[in-house]
Amino acid sequence: MAEIAQIIVDVPTMQTNRPYTYQVPEQLEHQIQTGMRVVVPFGNGSRQVQGFVVGLDDQTAYDGELKSIISILDLNPVLNQELLTMSQWLADSCYAFRISCMHTMLPNVMKTKTHRRLKIIDELDETDLFELFHGQDEIDFEPENMPDEIVSRLLKLKRNQQIEVVYSLTDQAKSKFATGIKPLLSFERLEEERTSLRKTAKAQSELLSYLQSMIGSEIKLSEAREQTGLSNAIFSTGEKKGWLEKIQIETFRTPKALLNDAKKPIPELTADQQTAVDAICDSIQSTDPQTFLLQGVTGSGKTEVYLRSIAETLANNQTALMLVPEISLTPQMVTRVKSRFGDLVAVLHSGLSNGERYDEWRRIERGEAKVVVGARSAVFAPLENIGLIIMDEEHESSYKQDETPRYHARNVAKWRSDYYGATVVLGSATPSLESRARAQKGVYQHLLLPERINQQPLPAVQVVDMRQELRKHAESNFSTELLDEIQIRMSRGEQSILMLNRRGYSSFIMCRDCGFVLQCPNCDISLTLHMDTHTMKCHYCGHEEPIPKICPNCQSHKIRYYGTGTQKVQEELQAIIPDAKILRMDVDTTRRKGMHEKLLNSFGNQEADILIGTQMIAKGLDFPNVTLVGVLNGDTALGLPDFRSSERTFQLLTQVSGRAGRADKTGSVIVQTFNPDHYAIKLAQHHDYEHFFQMEMNIRHRGKYPPYFYTLQISVSHEEEAQAAKAIMNIAQFLKPNLDKNSIVLGPTPKSIARMNRKYYYQLVIKYKQDTRLHQLLTQMMDQIQKQSRHGVQISIDPEPQNFI
Repeated sequence: MAEIAQIIVDVPTMQTNRPYTYQVPEQLEHQIQTGMRVVVPFGNGSRQVQGFVVGLDDQTAYDGELKSIISILDLNPVLNQELLTMSQWLADSCYAFRISCMHTMLPNVMKTKTHRRLKIIDELDETDLFELFHGQDEIDFEPENMPDEIVSRLLKLKRNQQIEVVYSLTDQAKSKFATGIKPLLSFERLEEERTSLRKTAKAQSELLSYLQSMIGSEIKLSEAREQTGLSNAIFSTGEKKGWLEKIQIETFRTPKALLNDAKKPIPELTADQQTAVDAICDSIQSTDPQTFLLQGVTGSGKTEVYLRSIAETLANNQTALMLVPEISLTPQMVTRVKSRFGDLVAVLHSGLSNGERYDEWRRIERGEAKVVVGARSAVFAPLENIGLIIMDEEHESSYKQDETPRYHARNVAKWRSDYYGATVVLGSATPSLESRARAQKGVYQHLLLPERINQQPLPAVQVVDMRQELRKHAESNFSTELLDEIQIRMSRGEQSILMLNRRGYSSFIMCRDCGFVLQCPNCDISLTLHMDTHTMKCHYCGHEEPIPKICPNCQSHKIRYYGTGTQKVQEELQAIIPDAKILRMDVDTTRRKGMHEKLLNSFGNQEADILIGTQMIAKGLDFPNVTLVGVLNGDTALGLPDFRSSERTFQLLTQVSGRAGRADKTGSVIVQTFNPDHYAIKLAQHHDYEHFFQMEMNIRHRGKYPPYFYTLQISVSHEEEAQAAKAIMNIAQFLKPNLDKNSIVLGPTPKSIARMNRKYYYQLVIKYKQDTRLHQLLTQMMDQIQKQSRHGVQISIDPEPQNFI
């Protein structure tokens, strides 16, 4: 019976969010595999679309004539069975199209237009060599333009591991090549050449002996020179005499973070660390693995616990995945992991070039890398047989994807752990309330590291009331106490870190005569001043325009800058302390590739006295000479309309405080605030997480917020405000009568920033405990609203939103 394929087509609509049945061409029967990409006809016309094979069968209940697959795009699957299964779960749980989830899992090389070549990696018989490869080592691979019979033969060669597919992108992510050499003559012929040389031709004799030792292989010219000590000229002579051929060998780009693999001594574990490692290692060996919450104060040695656990996983012949929340943390973390596990480590994050990401993904997919370290998207790394998944700083909001599919990396990690039976370790000094509550209920096993490994006390935290400071002297970003402490550190040759939760030079510009504030033409938000580019920028849609010299509204020259940004802070501090060497680390200074590493290395090498930065410097960084941390605006997040604002403030202050005094020198912290009596600030001052947890849980319980209730946010947008408002009202009228009686609907209301990128946004929030009908209602609603998308109405559903802003 003819073979058929179930295919998810690349047409993201509710109507096409299911597999379609296609006929497999006779020549390709029993050769196509699930996870491959194919080209198929779709619709009534001549439209051709890409699709993913998700199932194969030998029969169909379909009575009509099936359309046939036009061509395959790959000789092997680009998604393995685990990721195919996960794509269905991800689509259901995130209310996304399955095709969108599949694209999210793919490496960039599979998302962009690629040039494909087939390369021989094992000996072929003469027929295949000349009929398929025309006597060459490589050929272009364009299956859509090849007869099915040829594609079928190539599939067999790929299955026998005689050939491989090499992808090169049409943009910068081309495969990287280096000059290599390979012998052209047999061992005997090379020996004849060697014996016929003059006795004085010693270098040529050495080259011939070397070529005899590498018969049947090839090597980079640079490596050959290093091994033999022979010059380029000698190898060129060998090429002219026909002894060797110079060829192009593909090389893998290594991210800078992986280049430094100097071995570091393995420290002794504290008693608490040993207890944690023993518990995690027992779970790795167990048939019933667990999820652990590793709660340890800053500097308590959580990373060493991770490393010992990874070592146990590798010893168990399994792979390990380690997630970190920020790109800026990745270099330091990768350096530590790399120094322990060498070439088994791969790194995945958005700070890599396309070429580096491409090469790292292939190393993982081929099984050459057994440990992956990366940011959120690394949770989809094509590892198999996973034994351990670690999420460092598990409380971080950056683990939640803001765009469709709106997944949380923690949920994906849990799904993968269930699939493979892997142990999960969630690490933090300030766990999210959800994770801490699960640990309290026994859903997670709670491991504690209550003390720093060097037995140093946590740094003393001084809270400075900026209301009093403003009464003493003119407005400044720096209190007297903070300036004094900075200068004391400089006199001792010690370093300071200053954190400001905002980038740019100034929040906004305003006319003192008429009160005009320059707004973004596309969004309901003021533009931010950036002095490095001398422009006003919108941080939401990217709009950019020159800095006005006069008020556009009243033509007054009294236009002034208000607010504070990292650039302004740097200039003010430089004016106060001219001798200070200051580095600034924010989104603007780290925009270019490699700047994270460069700035951190400069500061780590003590080339600067002070590091000023945004939230990206608050966590993970470990500099022994930093003895002072200053928080310039400790209460910024408290003013946001967000039920997590107190939790985020407490976490941020605790994390940034932990950057001080991590070695033998005592550290101290100064937090400047206009709300010194707020419980989040007072409890962060005393590093009192447990008291904060109890207080915040009590507030969440009264307000019916997570972790006591689940939340879900529905957003609607349209270029016309009336259309957006009408759509969200229709959704509310549809849902409210059908929800569980204990579910709560907030809204509909305009979003906090009601207009972004020329679209108006409205939202409603659902709070629920157990609502068995909710998923069905939302799926039904998406099906109905799909018809409205033709008129410009866009809807998105965000399960577990991190904020309602």
